[in-house]
Amino acid sequence: MNKRDKALSLISLAMKAGRCASGEMMTESEVKSGRARLVIVASDASDNTKKKFRDMCKFYRVPIYIYGDKDTLGHAMGKEFRASLAILDEGFADGIQKELNNQIA
Repeated sequence: MNKRDKALSLISLAMKAGRCASGEMMTESEVKSGRARLVIVASDASDNTKKKFRDMCKFYRVPIYIYGDKDTLGHAMGKEFRASLAILDEGFADGIQKELNNQIA
């Protein structure tokens, strides 16, 4: 299993555990409520969407990654296309960040 799959399988597990919110409105509301531990935005999301979440996550001090594409993120969550998602669990968030940082390194 390559590194990319590990991050996606953690997203998938977080979803099954009910510790993941997806879609722009849900992601935004979880960030603003302080529950989001990590935000992931698809690389093929609009520049507007990326900027909105970058600014929001900076303000609320939530780590954000631009990762995968809408199709891949949606698939990991067992849904249609997803441009954004929020991980609501510290453990899942840490694990996913570790995987994503390993890929970048």
